[in-house]
Amino acid sequence: MKQIAFVVLSLISLLCVSQSWDSQRLPHHITIELWPDGAPTDNGVDYAHLSTDNNRDIKPQMHVFLPHGEQPHRAVIICPGGAYGGLAMYHEGFEWTEYFTSHDIAAIVLLYRLPHGHHEVPAEDVYEAIRLTQTHASEWHIDPAHIGIMGSSAGGHLASTVATHAPARLRPAFQILLYPVITTDPTFTHYWSCRNLMGEHPGEALLHYYSNERQVDSTTPPAFIATSADDGDVPVLNSARYYEALVSHGVRANLHVYPSGGHGWGSKLSFKYHCQLFQDLDVWLDSLQ
Repeated sequence: MKQIAFVVLSLISLLCVSQSWDSQRLPHHITIELWPDGAPTDNGVDYAHLSTDNNRDIKPQMHVFLPHGEQPHRAVIICPGGAYGGLAMYHEGFEWTEYFTSHDIAAIVLLYRLPHGHHEVPAEDVYEAIRLTQTHASEWHIDPAHIGIMGSSAGGHLASTVATHAPARLRPAFQILLYPVITTDPTFTHYWSCRNLMGEHPGEALLHYYSNERQVDSTTPPAFIATSADDGDVPVLNSARYYEALVSHGVRANLHVYPSGGHGWGSKLSFKYHCQLFQDLDVWLDSLQ
């Protein structure tokens, strides 16, 4: 039933997409295990023997959805949110794939490992996904210089962490952040995202490291940021402070604060500004070319 709902929602969503969509030319889907020989950093989860009733931890994988055509195209690695305690893999992950592939952008949904206090783990998975995408760039007809990253909520924190901390060879070309957690400042952070990422008592150095508004410099990639003014879970100041830091360092950035919608709307049609979001993103993606 989830698969049927996903297909129906995706097709309806395409009514908001500016480019036409041929239902007979569905994107090619490839699934790759991220760490077939074991990950370098352990988060305490035995992925080889996961319980079938485990609804939090998922074997780390990247699901690659490729547009048609052999001309080099862009790619975006999509990081679902979930407060670093789960993954909202549908409306913040898989349901975005048709939007991007219809724009000739490869959509790579990353099911990353949850940290369980081992803070290096999620970013480690993103870096490996970028490496694998670079490795397969020729085969997948992807321009390796145009691999971006997208994240929602805690996934937005992960995406902005990579955007501000990645070494040059792995730095994303652009970042798309939806209602992102950005800071560890207790006055406007999201408590559970911070706790799940860093544990209950992180030191000052770690708190500074993961306050991504403090890590922006002139090499940080261009950003599209969208949030709601009435977000009661992740205050809009997360987005505003990050935008301010980007602009102050001369980084191209667009900030869209929609009047209402709360938190966690992702690709949901129930979000009042769903079509406006797609249109705003259309314009911004076109500006990057």
